[in-house]
Amino acid sequence: MCWSATADLASGAVISAAGVVCLVRVRRARDLPVAALPLLLGAHQLVEAAVWGTGGGCSPAATAWAVIALPLLAVWVPAGVLLAAAPGARRRLWGPMAAGLATAAVLSYCLALRPVTAEIRGHTIDYGVNVPWMPLVLTGYLFATLGSLLLGGDRRLRTLGVVLAAGALACSALWRLEFASTWCAFAAVASLLVWGWVRRPDTAPPVA
Repeated sequence: MCWSATADLASGAVISAAGVVCLVRVRRARDLPVAALPLLLGAHQLVEAAVWGTGGGCSPAATAWAVIALPLLAVWVPAGVLLAAAPGARRRLWGPMAAGLATAAVLSYCLALRPVTAEIRGHTIDYGVNVPWMPLVLTGYLFATLGSLLLGGDRRLRTLGVVLAAGALACSALWRLEFASTWCAFAAVASLLVWGWVRRPDTAPPVA
């Protein structure tokens, strides 16, 4: 994944199609944000295919990629899990939600004032975003995204969180400079687990 424009196009198309299936099959309106996650991440891979096409540097495609990967996902994931969670689990999800909002605010500010650069390094892309207090911001980002999945109380979403946490460690160890690009590709593939979550047994009435 993320090895070329062709790989991003192929994976993006497949994952986006799976996301459409998830949205069609969802039965509760409050599950829609989580069900849409594969579609969002599939589209994200298609955006990265455009980044490959620019040859790197500053471009609208690189900026769009960073907006989705950074502030949008920092809010989308915890908000989606919070909406879908059972009432008894929601109290512990406000922590990741607050972390996501704070992290997204910092990242949005940085993206609004500073250019995003993309440098092609072999078969991955290194995105350059000038973010202050990067270790703290990264901690908030991971707590918002992975923490919400792990704390949400749903077994399938917890599995997704564990898979993504393992993937984050592996990507960080193997591709330190290109972590963001590789991590987002892995997250897109892992989001296919949402299809099983959408198909879970549920006694709630269908979406009106």
